[in-house]
Amino acid sequence: MKYTGFILKTFIFMLTGIIPDQGIFAQGRFTMTVSADELPESKEMPDPLTMNDGTKVTTAEQWQIRRQEMIRILEDYEYGHMPPAPGNVKATTISSESGIPVNKDSTLTANYRKQHLTFGPNAVCGFDVGIFTPVGEGPETGYPVFVTLSFNAERSGIYFAGEPLKRGYAVVTIPYNQLGADAPNWNKTAFFPHYPEYDWRDFSAWAWGISRVVDYLETDPLIDEDKIIISGVSRLGQAVLLAGALDERIAMTAPVAGGMAWRFSGKEMGNGLGQGITEVVDQNTYWFGPNFEKFRNLTSHLPCDQHWLPALTAPRLFILCNAFNDEYGRAYAALQTVLSAQPVYEFLGVKDNLGMHFREGGHGMTMEDWNAILDFADQKLLHKTGNRVFNRIPSAEKLP
Repeated sequence: MKYTGFILKTFIFMLTGIIPDQGIFAQGRFTMTVSADELPESKEMPDPLTMNDGTKVTTAEQWQIRRQEMIRILEDYEYGHMPPAPGNVKATTISSESGIPVNKDSTLTANYRKQHLTFGPNAVCGFDVGIFTPVGEGPETGYPVFVTLSFNAERSGIYFAGEPLKRGYAVVTIPYNQLGADAPNWNKTAFFPHYPEYDWRDFSAWAWGISRVVDYLETDPLIDEDKIIISGVSRLGQAVLLAGALDERIAMTAPVAGGMAWRFSGKEMGNGLGQGITEVVDQNTYWFGPNFEKFRNLTSHLPCDQHWLPALTAPRLFILCNAFNDEYGRAYAALQTVLSAQPVYEFLGVKDNLGMHFREGGHGMTMEDWNAILDFADQKLLHKTGNRVFNRIPSAEKLP
């Protein structure tokens, strides 16, 4: 008789599309009260335009309600819950230099500031950022800016920032390990000890840290707060996906080699190609929230998938870059992420705001990825002349 309630709820789900409440929520935490295999199974990608009660989204008002439903599901089952914005971000300049060369062979120079941000309870949280701006008088509204999760905030980051700087963008580098250690001792580092009532882990902390940088950039007179772009590679691309979905101040999101649909990845769902849920949680359990690991070998019971993140980013700009032979991120799964988010962009009348780019090669970021992202930003965000298209689907033989 212990399954009676579950059978009834599942029957309701089958009739209405409702995802039944299967847990208990306390401040910042959600505890599943049934096992993952008791949740309704769906091998299809969960529809972002069908509300929890089965209603199809047909109005802008319904979409706003649906956004909140999707965010709650992502928090409950995949990422854990973040604290609210602290509201007290301040910046202190640690060092600055003017006119430093972008690279050894270039006459292009840039200005650099290393700043330390503080915020949170009693301003005890904080991390460094490196800010690179082109030399000379910028636009009256400030520079459009790339915010990227990186390894440090030092002057040496200019070599990574060179391509955007050449096109007139500012660049902000964030040392992601200062937002939460990418290690088993994550919960003793960065923000976590100061917010013990929340069940977030690394990806949520890194995304939350990006939003704290946005808090600061809104006050920086050199930056155009309406033209903030975020990017990251691999695991950092996963955090960028989340930040772009949740923070509506971000104008463009551009993950590289991160964000492939779980339902088409790994041994369980992807013919052994790429990393699925099982491979990720076997590797570590500190990237995603505490409930995510419960879907090991149960991917089709997860009530969301990665296409929800670009869907939540709509109507803002989004481009996903991936390689055909990425051993961690199956290219076909990346394509399904974009295609499954497409109906939301079409519903909102901005289908050209969603883009993708695939290249030859393996995992990581190359100049080809940079050029695709910069061309997308130039055309879509800065409205510069260009005829490059970003909706070209690769041939089937390229996408095993």
